[in-house]
Amino acid sequence: MTRIDFHSNVVDKFNYTCRLIRKAYAANCKMVVYHHDRAYLQKLDDSLWTLTEADFLPHVMLTDPLSAMTPIILSHDEHATCPHYELLINLTAAAPANLSQFQRMIEVISADDADKLAGRERYRLYQQQGYTLTHSVAK
Repeated sequence: MTRIDFHSNVVDKFNYTCRLIRKAYAANCKMVVYHHDRAYLQKLDDSLWTLTEADFLPHVMLTDPLSAMTPIILSHDEHATCPHYELLINLTAAAPANLSQFQRMIEVISADDADKLAGRERYRLYQQQGYTLTHSVAK
């Protein structure tokens, strides 16, 4: 069953996500980053290429022909077949339909009141469904 980690009270969700991706990649983790907004994913795509001069974070959109060989996948389609199911990073306010296919999911919850409320609702939903949950407050 999928292990779900909540990272809450994130002040800058975008930059936190970039650092989280970098950390997961450094741990040799293959991941899918999910957000329903293609423009947001395009901004994330651009940022991952220029995060730091020392880091190379190989990533592509899910529809790219190289996605099967790339450890970091950006996707706006929660129903699509992914090339790997190790880690899902959810950046939306809803529970992804395919979360049970992943070994682990990280929910990134900002300090915004609406995002906190949606995160609490998802936490209760996952808890009722019997998922293993952990919670940490961002620093």
